[in-house]
Amino acid sequence: IIQLRHEGPSHMVMPAIHLSRFQVRDLFSDVTGSEQTEDIEKLVKVARRELRQKFAEADMGITGANFAVANTGAIGLVTNEGNARLVTTLPRVHVALMGIDKLVPSIEDALKILKVLTRNATGQSITSYVTWVTGANECEINADHKKDIHFVMLDNGRREMAEDPLFSQVFRCVRCGACANVCPVYRLVGGHKMGHIYIGAIGLILTYFFHGPDKAKNLVQNCINCEACKDICAGGIDLPRLIKGVQARIQDEQGHPLPSLLLSKILKNRKLFHTLLRTAKWAQKPVAGDDGFMRHLPMMFFREHDFKALPTVAEKPFRDLWPKIRPKIDNPRYKVGLFSGCVQDFVYPEQMQAAVELFADHDVDMSFPMKQSCCGLPVQMMGEMKASRDVALQNLRAFEKEDIDYIITLCASCASHLKHNYPVLLEDDPKLREKIEQFTAKVIDMSSFVHDVLKVSADDFDGDGKKTTFHAPCHLCRGLGVHDAPRNLMRTAGMDYREATEEEVCCGFGGTYSAKFPELSQQLLTKKLDNVEATGAEMLLTDCPGCVMQLRGGLKKRESKIEVKHTIEALAARRIKKK
Repeated sequence: IIQLRHEGPSHMVMPAIHLSRFQVRDLFSDVTGSEQTEDIEKLVKVARRELRQKFAEADMGITGANFAVANTGAIGLVTNEGNARLVTTLPRVHVALMGIDKLVPSIEDALKILKVLTRNATGQSITSYVTWVTGANECEINADHKKDIHFVMLDNGRREMAEDPLFSQVFRCVRCGACANVCPVYRLVGGHKMGHIYIGAIGLILTYFFHGPDKAKNLVQNCINCEACKDICAGGIDLPRLIKGVQARIQDEQGHPLPSLLLSKILKNRKLFHTLLRTAKWAQKPVAGDDGFMRHLPMMFFREHDFKALPTVAEKPFRDLWPKIRPKIDNPRYKVGLFSGCVQDFVYPEQMQAAVELFADHDVDMSFPMKQSCCGLPVQMMGEMKASRDVALQNLRAFEKEDIDYIITLCASCASHLKHNYPVLLEDDPKLREKIEQFTAKVIDMSSFVHDVLKVSADDFDGDGKKTTFHAPCHLCRGLGVHDAPRNLMRTAGMDYREATEEEVCCGFGGTYSAKFPELSQQLLTKKLDNVEATGAEMLLTDCPGCVMQLRGGLKKRESKIEVKHTIEALAARRIKKK
């Protein structure tokens, strides 16, 4: 179908999934010269009738291969409709074209891959057709009664990738297409905008190596970093990291965009960054409303962002409030360092205050290192790895002299970045290895700390039975693997938890992504809010300030009565205060 339309595939396993039966009907009508029906079963019969004649008349058949077995010389093909089997058997010449990445040592290895491929691709135990070809098949019309068979092995950047210490893991890809199936951006834009030839998360990486940086430089920006692809990948490939690695390489080769250079310069200089945020408090006054949101934004600059209300910078950042609100704990159960990130420090300090109140009730001694800054994830998302390393080093030094048991952050993205990306960013410096290990071992998200460490109970709360639902931040459920803790806390605190559809699907914020691609951000947010409203909830909780910003801003535009709170705010508001 796509060959007749002169276009590329939109999915690795279902290449024409972007087309409707009506489009296929029109195509078949044009090709056959007779009017066709949109009935799928009849269209399949038309395709079978037309194709069988082509297969029977062909002198040469060209296939790919899913496996090339080194110790037997066999190839394996996995298909759903059987056309590949006809191509390998009917023509007198068979040419198999495959990348060197399809080589496997033995048939046993191929069978392991086969199990993974069919399960991840289509949810089947085994696909409809698995064809094995070992040597030349019989062929009556050739002089030696054997087919001519040729194997063509392609490099096209594969060897370079195989020898790369970071990107060699791509060779574990079985081309199942699962990374596209779960990608929220792919759902919206389809494969033709989410790849050049290969699509989905893996396609963004392969395009760079197989087709060059010019074809890849715009594609890699499609990634929202939700980590759904990493979570589903049967090969355990760290796809989000590799996508950002490709973006960084392209920028190193072709130049860094001005916006990312400016943000890098600002975030590397903590004093400059914080000065700009403090200045924003005064600069926003002409457009700041009384409800914590901006109003009367200049539409010539913000028209595309009008789908959500934007928050104002807080009157006082958390760091200015801290000296006055820091509680004195005489016999602490735990000593913790608070990591605020930039949003909870300068936009939502009330979330940090709620944590301080709850932790103090449970005899937790807290410190707040003043030299901490943004976690650095925004610049890493923009492919600025050097700036991200510099910011990581700042925060490592800010906490290194603290005598603490845990480093607690209320932002799931910060927690995931501190815990998983800092060791990678600073791995080239062996002097820092021990410090990094100590730092990351202490990092914990708020819900896990309250649920697993403090082990709060229903006796600690005065529940009100408020109908409440939850949005799971991407970096909480996938980045940190935390699923049950926040939901259990809602029940423990006496809220009426109502599960929403697709709670663990991205809300469309993605840090700087929502600023770069507001149309896509809006579509993801719309679906998320529709699912939230369908629960009948009065309150929506989440464990990320960025998600709070996205969800609260979207519901504000809808004039919804649903409250959006950080989970810690809801817990603190229902706590039974200790005397």
